[in-house]
Amino acid sequence: MGHLLESFAVQQVIAQAGWTEGDLRFHHYRDKDRVEVDLVIVRGRDTWGIEVKASTSVSRKDGRGLRKLAEACGDGFRGGVVLYDGADTLPLGDERLLAVPLSELWER
Repeated sequence: MGHLLESFAVQQVIAQAGWTEGDLRFHHYRDKDRVEVDLVIVRGRDTWGIEVKASTSVSRKDGRGLRKLAEACGDGFRGGVVLYDGADTLPLGDERLLAVPLSELWER
């Protein structure tokens, strides 16, 4: 189920990104330790990350890939979210990282 949800959410974000101005590029991040981020969005030097979790709860460790991406990007990292199947927007231990309900993709 997790891979299907991840694919669906990534597809939805890319489709909605078509409504924005500017040249966005989309990537997947994986480092030598196999730490991953499902979707990396880049515009110029600015970088954002999105991780998708098929879970109703999240913890600080769910932001591990986003923190690694932030380290790799340095000052260019603008923020990241863990999309999950919960109801609340929650901090993940870094002011640039939040856990956000998947439903927000269609609410805002």
